[in-house]
Amino acid sequence: MPGNSFGRLFTITTWGESHGPALGAVIDGCPPGVPLSPEDIQRDLDRRKPGGRLTSPRREPDRVEVLSGVFEGMTTGTPICLAVFNRDARSRDYDEIARLYRPGHADRTTEQKYGIRDWRGGGRSSARETVGRVAAGAVARKVLESWGVRVRGFTLALGAVRCQTIDWEEIHRNPLYCPDAEAALAMERHLLEIKESGDSVGGIVEVRASGCPAGLGEPVFDKLDARLASAIMSIGAVKGVEIGEGVRAAELRGSENNDPVLPDGYGSNHAGGVLGGLSTGMEIVVRATVKPIPSIARPQQTVDRNGHPVTIEVRGRHDVSAIPRIVPVCEAMVLLTLVDFMLHPLPARDAQLNPR
Repeated sequence: MPGNSFGRLFTITTWGESHGPALGAVIDGCPPGVPLSPEDIQRDLDRRKPGGRLTSPRREPDRVEVLSGVFEGMTTGTPICLAVFNRDARSRDYDEIARLYRPGHADRTTEQKYGIRDWRGGGRSSARETVGRVAAGAVARKVLESWGVRVRGFTLALGAVRCQTIDWEEIHRNPLYCPDAEAALAMERHLLEIKESGDSVGGIVEVRASGCPAGLGEPVFDKLDARLASAIMSIGAVKGVEIGEGVRAAELRGSENNDPVLPDGYGSNHAGGVLGGLSTGMEIVVRATVKPIPSIARPQQTVDRNGHPVTIEVRGRHDVSAIPRIVPVCEAMVLLTLVDFMLHPLPARDAQLNPR
């Protein structure tokens, strides 16, 4: 099945299914000499894994195994293979949907395209596929950190509850990765109410990258913001992407939206760190709009494989919202996009480093 690889110079290929033996990623193009340990990767995987009070009760340790590409704590420049073995899959929970199509899922479209689908938890279409992305993103993070680039994400909104303040330390104090303590409490109450009703809810994730040099990206068809949007949209639950002001820019006048140009940068950052498809050197700001989880306990209308109308109530262990577990996934896709562009030549920078 094509379409499982991402990147050009720092390339990842994710593999595995939700209820198969394991999932993971193969990275090609990682520079040699980058300090890397399983613990570096595990920190991000622990933020994504299920099993919390507000997430799916599926109990997966999601312990990463580094199978290649690292020797004596350093990357060697050869392909890095990362594996996470499934320990708590219960495929019997999906026996019923082997013949039914779940609303909001890729069951029907996958079968229409390939003539076959792995109905155990959705196979490759499951959100569990993102294990490989997060693991690979953690490696990209180590590379970017060596260049002074920092990427951080948080929950901006859950349903209609939106954070009003940004306290980076607060993100680590609550299970929703929300930078606003008051909003985090309101989000938690809202999430539990939705869970009790048998429904689900969406939200918004914001990712910010600081320390990026000016000039990342290419004009026209390979713009930095175009690649970031593509990367974020490749996450199954994401239905919209914004850069900087995003859709709000439609309400502003040019005098309000333009960022004043100063000798050492810009006076504001409505552009979200990207102009003309190239990074400005300002903080890069990306937001992802996340749809509600489609697996809900409420009755829904669907059809079986023979086209007969039926009512379905999706069983099994599911999140009520992709938030907060999708936050490290969005971070990973920004990390993977940025590291790929950082490996591209920057003519002005390279001319300064290697003058004739």
